[in-house]
Amino acid sequence: MKVAILGAGNSGCLLAADYAGRGHEVTLIKTSHAMHDENFQYLMEHDGSVMLEEFGENKESSIAHVTREIEAVKGQDVVLLCTQTGYHKEVLERALPLLQEGQILLMVPGYLSTAYAMGIGIPEGVILAEAESNFIDGRIRVPGHFRVGFRNVRNPVGIYPAHQIVYASEVLDKLGTPFTYVESVVEAALHNPNMVVHTVGAVMSMPRIEATGGDYCMYHEVFTPSVWKILEALDQEKMDILQHLDLPPVPYTEACKFRNSLDEERDGKEVFFEYAAMPERAKGPLTVNSRYITEDVPQGLVLMESLGSVLGIPVPICTSLIELANAALDTDFRKEGRTLHRLGEENVRQILKEREGERR
Repeated sequence: MKVAILGAGNSGCLLAADYAGRGHEVTLIKTSHAMHDENFQYLMEHDGSVMLEEFGENKESSIAHVTREIEAVKGQDVVLLCTQTGYHKEVLERALPLLQEGQILLMVPGYLSTAYAMGIGIPEGVILAEAESNFIDGRIRVPGHFRVGFRNVRNPVGIYPAHQIVYASEVLDKLGTPFTYVESVVEAALHNPNMVVHTVGAVMSMPRIEATGGDYCMYHEVFTPSVWKILEALDQEKMDILQHLDLPPVPYTEACKFRNSLDEERDGKEVFFEYAAMPERAKGPLTVNSRYITEDVPQGLVLMESLGSVLGIPVPICTSLIELANAALDTDFRKEGRTLHRLGEENVRQILKEREGERR
């Protein structure tokens, strides 16, 4: 298939290398000069040649097209949006008008950016999809060489409009990624694990990050019994919102087990701590001012708080974490954060209404 990837950071590059290695014609599109320019320049100068390292094995492949021209999304079967979610609206404004009937735009992850797309205007016949999380966890090791840390065994995805799920799944499954399909892009958005694990982990790691100068792995150390109780309290607030919206209120640990293990009999908490303890986990956050806070607080927690406010559901842990992040980084993450007002409350209502219609 013809696959375009918007965003040439860690996530976009690993997916580009993976899909190229599977035989797809991949176009990697860099949407900014913010980060990873050295790696991108290397790819341009070496005809997209890449090495994907996975648990000691190296696999060479070639990304067919490497460009900064967003017009390259034209004619692709699937377009993956892999930029940080704070840039979704800006990139969607540039990319959406170029898409045509039958193309699928998959946001990895989504955080309900489908609502932004609706406000911009979705071309007739274009299908949107939102993933709960990245399919592959890894890093750009050196230019042109990418290291995989972990792969999900299942990847939940929501489809909009929901009645296109059969067509969308037939196309997306050809990528070779093990997808499963949930009822709504809202469900996929609220089960984004980063909204829970990144925010609690990063906020509670602040002293350790600063004391070690970033020589620290959050997943290995932070989730002590007391911090785990905070995570569970935040997760319960998320589930209260899901239940109010008549969506599955799956606990974080069970969603983690579903993505990370095929053994249905295992305890979800055990699966998470096994995942957290993997020696391949990268160090980080390297600074308090990391995307674990600067992305997942304004794009995730502010969204949760906004939903709670509109639905009349208390979310005190969510609010407290936002306030702590604001104080620590001397900023106001609500100011530019992802709220129902900015997404367009009517857009979100339409997504939920359309999903209800499909269920009937």
